[in-house]
Amino acid sequence: MASTSELYDDLVDEWRKGTLLASCSAQLSWDEQTYLPPGGVSHRSEQLSLLAGMVHDRFTSPHLGELISELEQHGDLGEADGPRRANLREARRRYDRATKLPKKLVEEMSRVTSLAQHNWVEARKKSNFETFRPWLEKVVGLKREEAAALGNGSGVPYDALLDDYEPGAKTADVAGVFAGLRKDLVPLVQAIHNSKTKPNASILTRRYPKDAQRTFARAAASAIGFRFDEGRLDESAHPFCSGIGPGDCRLTTRYDERHFPGAFFGVLHEAGHGIYEQGLDRSAYGTPIGDAASLGVHESQSRMWENFVGRSRAFWTQFYPQAQTTFPEALNGVGADDFYAAVNDVRPSFIRVEADEVTYNLHIMIRFEMEQRLIAGDLKPAEVPAAWNAAYTASLGITPPDDAQGCLQDVHWSAGLLGYFPTYALGNMYAAQLFETARKALGDLDALFAKGDFTPLREWLNAHVHRYGRQFPPSRLVERITGQPLSHRPLVSHLKTKFEAIYRL
Repeated sequence: MASTSELYDDLVDEWRKGTLLASCSAQLSWDEQTYLPPGGVSHRSEQLSLLAGMVHDRFTSPHLGELISELEQHGDLGEADGPRRANLREARRRYDRATKLPKKLVEEMSRVTSLAQHNWVEARKKSNFETFRPWLEKVVGLKREEAAALGNGSGVPYDALLDDYEPGAKTADVAGVFAGLRKDLVPLVQAIHNSKTKPNASILTRRYPKDAQRTFARAAASAIGFRFDEGRLDESAHPFCSGIGPGDCRLTTRYDERHFPGAFFGVLHEAGHGIYEQGLDRSAYGTPIGDAASLGVHESQSRMWENFVGRSRAFWTQFYPQAQTTFPEALNGVGADDFYAAVNDVRPSFIRVEADEVTYNLHIMIRFEMEQRLIAGDLKPAEVPAAWNAAYTASLGITPPDDAQGCLQDVHWSAGLLGYFPTYALGNMYAAQLFETARKALGDLDALFAKGDFTPLREWLNAHVHRYGRQFPPSRLVERITGQPLSHRPLVSHLKTKFEAIYRL
């Protein structure tokens, strides 16, 4: 009989091979969304489908299952919280999940979503939901099959999809946390709306040349710690970050010369994801715990750098003089305080990725509720535009004028990422708790940011969040760092402190 060490090494070796294969799919997907000629979409969908089946075979092999079982029965893998035990725990969780999914379903999901994403790009350009509707119907149908195959004993199909992005999370628990957040957000939104103080947001819609935006955003991403010798920045229809593997992390954004915040804060957001990817333990790459803890924790990093840092007064103490030099015409005669107020303007908006900190979570709640209905079968894909517009009217008091600014704005559903959206709001809450704890540990972060010194925060996050990967479940990781379970209160406290000052409430 093989020793525990031999069994463990075999498990890790098998898992690494599967991870390497999956990274090939990630690179092809990145290429599809950046440089692939339109005529190659159909061929790419077949490539990705084939690779998805091969990856599925790797992660559902009987040999892998036998290794996991033997180690569970006989393996002495050290301390309960150690990386070896955590690798076994994660391997079991992910193996059990993968083996419930038929290979044909996995391959079809990959093929359909590849084609659906291309169709979404075209439908969004034309603002025509009807051309995308057949693809959404296919994707939703496949995700319902996936949820049914996975099951989880809760009787809530959406739980199975949510668990893929936020392990251990339950729909009811997330809904409960969101309810508390909404209750505290609505009065703040109303108070801001009633305030006589109104930032001049038109500053941000002057002309900001694309090339200058690219240079300025890249410099800011580098300053906060994204390493461009191990990454790159490109353009895509929807911003994203793709961690291909150690030393290769790709960011994308999109530029609008008449809207400065979109690309700039989009780059900071994706750079936050990239800093997490670059901070993972390289020696753990390819093992079950070598990935980020969850999408919620991942989003905590992007939202922290985008908002808690990038929209702070201290950040612009350092960067506003550079912005004036880079955009002399747009910012001529604009004071630093006026610019700071403009990038923190709060008002209901149609586009989620361009939403302010206060109303952003309402966008997520709309999608969270709609996804549950789609998976439960209570909402048909054909009914999405009307349901979307009604939800925006009810929650934000505005009605999207067209599909591009409404239900076609996000790439996620075309990519099959139902269950993903709640992690954005969870990430905001995680970010607030982590940032609050970092302040206590590091002292005056504002003074550091004002000098352009972001290294202490980045290194603190590297040490307490990034390097652990999936060694700890997400909720436990955050509680381990902050000493508190997930709560919406630190986020609300941050928002009230910041925006009561800006709006003189």
